[in-house]
Order: sequence, then C-alpha cells, then structure tokens
Amino acid sequence: MDVSSLKAVLLEGLATCDVIKCQSPFPEMEKSRPLWDNPLQFVFACISYAVGLGNVWRFPYLCQMYGGGGFLIPYFVMLIVEGMPLLYLELAVGQRMRRGSIGAWRTISPYLCGVGVASVVVSFFLSMYYNVINAWAFWYLFHSFQDPLPWASCPLNSNRTGYEAECERTSPTQYFWYRRTLNIAPSLEASGGLQWEQALCLTLAWLVVYLCILRGTESTGKVVYVTASLPYCVLIIYLIRGLTLHGAVNGLIYMFTPKLEQLANPKAWISAATQIFFSLGLGFGSLIAFASYNEPSNNCERHAIVVSLINSATSIFASIVTFSIYGFKATRYAPSLFPRVILLLTNAFDLEEGSLTADNLSAVQAHLAAAHPHAYAELLPQLKNCSLEAELDTAVQGTGLAFIVYSEAIKNMEVSQLYSVLYFSMLLMLGIGSMLGNTAAILTPLTDSKFIATHLPKEVISGLVCLINCVIGLTFTMEAGNYWFDIFNDYAATLSLLLIVLVETIAVCYAYGIRRFEKDLHTMIGHKPSWYWKIMWAFASPLLIISLFIFYITDYILTGTLQYQAWDATQVKVFDYPGYALAVIGLLVAASTMCIPLGALVTFISRRLKRENISTVA
Repeated sequence: MDVSSLKAVLLEGLATCDVIKCQSPFPEMEKSRPLWDNPLQFVFACISYAVGLGNVWRFPYLCQMYGGGGFLIPYFVMLIVEGMPLLYLELAVGQRMRRGSIGAWRTISPYLCGVGVASVVVSFFLSMYYNVINAWAFWYLFHSFQDPLPWASCPLNSNRTGYEAECERTSPTQYFWYRRTLNIAPSLEASGGLQWEQALCLTLAWLVVYLCILRGTESTGKVVYVTASLPYCVLIIYLIRGLTLHGAVNGLIYMFTPKLEQLANPKAWISAATQIFFSLGLGFGSLIAFASYNEPSNNCERHAIVVSLINSATSIFASIVTFSIYGFKATRYAPSLFPRVILLLTNAFDLEEGSLTADNLSAVQAHLAAAHPHAYAELLPQLKNCSLEAELDTAVQGTGLAFIVYSEAIKNMEVSQLYSVLYFSMLLMLGIGSMLGNTAAILTPLTDSKFIATHLPKEVISGLVCLINCVIGLTFTMEAGNYWFDIFNDYAATLSLLLIVLVETIAVCYAYGIRRFEKDLHTMIGHKPSWYWKIMWAFASPLLIISLFIFYITDYILTGTLQYQAWDATQVKVFDYPGYALAVIGLLVAASTMCIPLGALVTFISRRLKRENISTVA
C-alpha cells in the first residue's frame, strides 16, 4: 500500500471515529446493560426505596418532639437546600456513568474508588440488621390471625392462678414485644441463646428478598409496583378508620398546632436535615445503582423532584394517620388518669373523701386555683403529668411506635385482626422495598465487576450476599440481639454517610468540574441545570453536611461514655457499653470511613509503581 492510499484509509477512519463520537457522547453507555422497562418503573423503585419505615415511625416522632406543625418549616427548608439537590446529583451520576457506586466514582476519578467501596460497606451493614425488622413484621403478621390478638391481654402464669407478674407491671403490648417477641436479656453482657422462632422469621425475610432480586431489574422492576403502592392503600384505609376513632381530633390538633418557639432550637433544624438525608437514602449507593439502569436520555432532574416531594408528602400523610392513632390511644387512656388527679387534689387540699368526681373535676380545679394560687401552682407540674396533653407529649419512636403504640391501638379497634394484618403487611412492604435498594447497592458493583461476573452467575452472587447477611443477622435474634440492633442502627451509618455524601458533592463540583457536569446534564436531559442546582451543589449542601458532621462529632464527645437502656418491667436501667461493644462501634465507623482515604492511597501507590516500571523498561 502506497503513502497516498494509507493516508486515505487513516482519514476515513478518523472520519468514522468522529461520526461515532457525535452519535455517542458517552461511549460507555453503548455497552450491554439491563434497563428498566419504562421510566415509571424506575420512579416506583426509587419511591419504594426512599419511602420506608422512617416515614412511618421517625417523622411523626420528630413532629411530636419539635413543635408539631412548626417542624414542617425547617423540614421543607432542608428539603430544598439538601434533599432535592443531593438526590438529583446521585441520580445524575448513576445515569451518566452507568455503573454501580464503585465504578461510577472510579470513572470520575481513580482516586475516588474508596467512596464507592464505603457506600457498599455501609449498605452491607444496613442490610445485616434492617431485615430483622421484616422478621419482626412477619412474626406479628402470623400472630395477627389469632382471636383475640395475643397482645390484647396478659397471659396466665405457670400456676394458672393469675396473670404473668411482668405483664401486670407493664402492659400486654409491651410484654408481647419484649418477652414474647424479643425475649430480651436483662443486659448486653447476658447474650443468651438463639430465638429459633425469630431466626426462622429472619430466614423467611431473606428468602423473600432473594426471590425479589433473583433476576435483577427484571424481577425487582415488577416487585416495586407492589412494594411502592400497597403501603399507600393501607395508609388510606387507616386514615379513614383513624379519623373515625374517638379522640382522633385531639391528636390532629396536637400535631398541627405549631410551637414556633422550637424554630429557635438548633436541634429542630439538625433533626430536620438528618431526617431528609436518611429518609431519601443518600450515600448508600442505591440511588446510583437504580439510575445506572436508566436510558441515557431519562429526565433525572424531574424524577429527583418527583421522588423527593412524594417522599416528604408521604411523611406528612403517615403523620396524620399516626397522630389520629395517638389521639385515640391518649383519649382512651385519659379516664384512667382521673383517679390520680383526684387523689392528688384530695390529699393536697385535705378535701372530703368522695367530694371530688370526674364530673366536677374541672370546676373544683378552677376554684382551688383561685382560692389557693400558691399551693395550686406547686402542685401544677404533677397535675400536668396526669393530663391528656402529657400523654400526647410522650414521644415514642422506632420500634416502640411501630410494634407497641400501634399494637396498643389496634387491639382496641373493632375487627382488630383485619387492621393488624393490614398494618403489618404495610410494614413488610415498606421494609422489603427498602431492602431491594440496599441489596442493589451491594449487588450492582459486584455484577459490574468483570472478574466476579465471569466466574459466578448473577443468581449465585445474589444468593451468596443474602446468605452471608442472613447468617450474620442471626446475632440479632439472640436474647441480647435487640441491644446489638440499636448499636448498628445508631452507629453503622450516621457519620459514614455524611462523609460519603460530602466527598461525593465535592468530587462532582471540584474534581470532575461543575461545568463538565453541566455539559453532561445538557446532553442527557436537553438543558443545563439552573443556578439553583449549581449553588446548592457547590456551596449550600456541602456547608450543611459539614455542619451536621461537626454536630454529631461534638455530640458524641459531650455525651462522654456511651450508654444503652435495658428493659426492666419495674424501672429504667441504663448501663455503660462494655469494652467489646465500644470496639464494635469503632469498627463500624472506621470500616466504612477509612475506605475513602485507603482507596485513594492504594490508587496513588499502584499508579506510582506503574510509572516506575514503565520508566525502568524504557
């Protein structure tokens, strides 16, 4: 071939390359990769993942703690400043890079591979203990078909001469939760044995998750339609039933009466930011994994807004349902407070026995307050503790709300078995939907790995992940398992996720470059992001995350010795965590956070060695 012919071939090849480049600005997107059937399926997957148990049991608790309707002000401010921008950023990164968390951040910069690894580690920790909640939901669901419900009354003692003493000292719902369900140990040191019933429920929970993720997006995409929609159907049923309950209005008035003085409380703002952050599931890598299965032209901006607004609206909707239940429970319990108030007033003012009744209580209180203002003022704090408002002020979160307060209300409803089945089915759907996202964050980087994917089929990889999590998760079904559950829930993800998302934001804005990211978004969705998104990404969101990070570090330091509350039917017992528990807490935090600097260090060393090898060969 002569020089002119060779030149012609080269020019033709360059022209072909230019055409390919113009047609495919993201050449890595041309590689074969599973896709969602349609954009709606992706939105359902994100909603199913983001809308979880935190919407049902943490948001109402925060409203109760920080000013009822007034808490919505910092909540929506944090949604605008933090929630929507960071959700949009993660969806855009996943859709642009078409990789799981490890591959996506390695593509942005090889030095960021540790960010993806940290996300996988945190998701692994979360999966280990989160599915235990689904096991508890299965346990309660199975018992919901009994008539009467097993937590409706105290069981008889072994001699059948009376009721169990522990149950009489507390309540049937607390007894069923702490003794029948958890069979909880008196302390963390008394680990106890494995609870085989709970272990079977956990195994069932992991089997359900495995069946849902067996075929990747092909199976997950079908399941999310159920896990995302069924909870809303149950919440609507509970809303209708809740609003018809006696005393529901008291709960709703309590919720929507704003205590604006709480706006000056910095903890209210911090709690709002934390709730938005964790409710959307930022930093776990799940959103990046879900978005990586999108079409390149998917409008991730619109979907970020839709998902974040639906998530927040669900929290408010669930709170209305929860506070109607609160109002019913508190109003039902209020008559039992009258004897205590009557006894206090009779003894304090030396009233005639029987002269004070529930009918004339209000009038007598008004008379005593006018006639004996100083004595009545001294007694007032004790009287407030025996009021309907005090009962509504009793803040309950987490498993206490999900498995005790709701159970208490359900047992007093007509057709209680039906409402029990509906409620615990809803908890299962919420839990399984979140687990699909958690496992996707682990499996997507593994199946993206050529080495792993060539040696093991997807079904085997999914099975191994579920099996390992299930075996380790059996720790939480021991008698002291609930104490370990609280350790993982409190320390496995908090600081780690804040650090991960902070590094993600800085990496996109300053390492990858905001203008380069802007061009990518223009290519994907047809327009550049507005000034609002860029300001939030570059300045507002990172500063907010840094503030949260400093707050948590300071709070841990000021707390001093870390403690936990142990169950006792007669009194509240608080113990210091033993040394081995503190070591586990340290490992939980370090195992994920250290991945980021270690990943960068390993990359730096390996690239340095390659350069030295090349220079030696040369």
